Amino acid sequence: MNHAKTQQTDRCTDLDPTKTPPPIDRAKLAQAVEALLFASPEPVTLERLAKALDAEEPEVYQALIDLRTSYAQDKGIAIVRVAGGYQMCTNPEFAPYVSRFLAASPTKLSRAALETLSIVAYRQPITLPELEAIRGVDCSGVVRTLVERGLIEEAGRKDTVGRPVIYVTTERFLAYFGLHDLSELPSLEELARHQQPADTQQP
Repeated sequence: MNHAKTQQTDRCTDLDPTKTPPPIDRAKLAQAVEALLFASPEPVTLERLAKALDAEEPEVYQALIDLRTSYAQDKGIAIVRVAGGYQMCTNPEFAPYVSRFLAASPTKLSRAALETLSIVAYRQPITLPELEAIRGVDCSGVVRTLVERGLIEEAGRKDTVGRPVIYVTTERFLAYFGLHDLSELPSLEELARHQQPADTQQP
């Protein structure tokens, strides 16, 4: 057995999450931020990072800038701003190798799911009947799938006949498409201009 690895495991299992950690050494603030981002499976907000490190938001923000600058210099890892927070991810340049290494293709949304999701994104809050009126088909199955995948969620009920459920997009939706917030969605006019050449192209 690897003795060094055993010692490392022992140190990890000895940690008590209920104990208050000592004040962070400001010289190691960037390293601490890096450790938190590495440990988190989801984007972490600046506020949450500062609270976890008992530090001021401006100094944590500067640590993030320093880290992003460092990682931008020919690294295989990047720190990106997404879904209102910050997250570590692999450099897109090496995505094919990562995919092959994991022996798994990324799960793609069906055309119906993408169409439904785009309508929710641009028309939210929106109900199932409103979705079906726009698409002209039954959307219950697609909506259920999008909810299960965490891309949309229920946000109450509309004060109208039948009180249908209202749906909105989630932070996972932002992370899935690499958006910081909904303001980064392209406008419908931009989408129309981008799509027009493809629509008018001869087969």
